[in-house]
Amino acid sequence: MTPGLRHAAKNHPMRECYDCLHIFVQRRCSPLLTDPSASFRDEATRSQQPPDHRLSHREMRPTRNKIRNKRPDVMRFNEIGQQLRAYRLESGLRAEEIAARLGVSRAALYRYEKGDVIKLDTVNRLAELLNISPLSLLGIGVEYYSRAIGYLERLRQLEETADQILQVSDPICYLVTSDAYDAALGAVYGELVDQAGSDRAAVRASTEQVLGTMAARKRMYNMRKPSIISPVPLAAMREFLRKGVAGAVPLSDPVRELCRQAARTEATAIADYLEAEPMALQFGLLTGTEPSGRFVILRSRDRVSLAINPFRADTHPNMPHGVAMVTGSDEAIAAHQRTAEAIWRDALKGPAAAAEIRDLLAEASVAPDGSTALA
Repeated sequence: MTPGLRHAAKNHPMRECYDCLHIFVQRRCSPLLTDPSASFRDEATRSQQPPDHRLSHREMRPTRNKIRNKRPDVMRFNEIGQQLRAYRLESGLRAEEIAARLGVSRAALYRYEKGDVIKLDTVNRLAELLNISPLSLLGIGVEYYSRAIGYLERLRQLEETADQILQVSDPICYLVTSDAYDAALGAVYGELVDQAGSDRAAVRASTEQVLGTMAARKRMYNMRKPSIISPVPLAAMREFLRKGVAGAVPLSDPVRELCRQAARTEATAIADYLEAEPMALQFGLLTGTEPSGRFVILRSRDRVSLAINPFRADTHPNMPHGVAMVTGSDEAIAAHQRTAEAIWRDALKGPAAAAEIRDLLAEASVAPDGSTALA
């Protein structure tokens, strides 16, 4: 660690972490690491045993293990690069603008994002440009994102290495949605661009970024197939079927109907999953009080991350209000794990949950204007 960084850390409450910065950055402030033995049953066992609907201690709680890295004293520059890309998208600045202000080429900036060695002075200058602290860029502490694209990019990065994903409070799980969902979302964003007037170019750029990032997330999921647990609130599913995809966005009647049809497709698929009960993709149905917030816990071999998210998958790409957070804090993860355990314990599962969703689908009727609505 450089003398300058030691000097800056003298009065910092996390001073002991600065004295081993490389290890601290690698662990991302969280010694809670996933035990490989806590993963879902292997394929052979899955085929022989019926699914256990309890979110078990092994599935929910990682154990404290040593990091499986032969060089724990080496800073992970690729992770700093990931942080840089997410915060760049969050800032709304183009790569060319940031590179020009730094006095480097755009190619050099992209190399930093891909994991090239980056000087501490450059980290400080980048943090100033992006209006964040250098520690945030190093991945230390809580990350904050006030734009959907910054959060979605960070989520994509975490999903790239996640072995288990626990999602709470969305009516769908985007990673397993159908092409109909993506088509509806594309139509929604196309209409938003048409309505943007003089801001059309900026809105088009935002929608393309969001759609591209979400498509990349789905491609990675289909390649890796991490285990997913997703309790779905019944009230949110009812509203999803009533309004369709992007229910909060004002749309023309044809696009709104397309969104309702896409919602029916996704609800039917979730009911099918509930009946089939695949071990690597478990849905539950929350029939009681809906959780007050959305969050995702992502586990990989050497870390656990918590993402608290105000942005739904079908949110407006330029949603002006909301702050997403990503952290590796032990206390935050433990608190959300306890909440998830209680939610999963109370959730309806299997054919009984599927029947509830099919009842919602059966309640859907055709209105006089031909649109689909819940009775």
